[in-house]
Amino acid sequence: MAANRAGKSAVVLSSVPLQLLLYLTALYYVFYFLSTFCMIIYKSRIMSYPDDLLTQDVGLLFFMACLELFRLYCGVRGNLQETEGYMWANLAMTVATALLSVYFLVWQLYVMHADVIINAILLSVYGLGGVLGLATLARFTSVYS
Repeated sequence: MAANRAGKSAVVLSSVPLQLLLYLTALYYVFYFLSTFCMIIYKSRIMSYPDDLLTQDVGLLFFMACLELFRLYCGVRGNLQETEGYMWANLAMTVATALLSVYFLVWQLYVMHADVIINAILLSVYGLGGVLGLATLARFTSVYS
């Protein structure tokens, strides 16, 4: 427990496991982005990949990267500052990026085994992050209510 300026003890509600998971997710997402981008390039060179679908897949991958940056920012800021609004934004962005991951897992034109593996890992991490995020948010709301 830390003492605040008035001399009363304050409870720290931030989640260390969530913070660690957000950091590891950021590292994994760099790997995910680069490998997915390289696989899209590989598939476009080896297989007949229509230009409109190629543009769509690359565009969705970059859109997912933007959402992931926003998700990580909201998660870190919400957790460290114990802010409910940022935690809600993190959870909303987690759902959005998970849906995009499902797109790359199921609805992409060509799905390779490597796509299945890296998307399964990413979806597992998103699921764990969602559970930890909800638990942290519940802790914030129960104390601040």
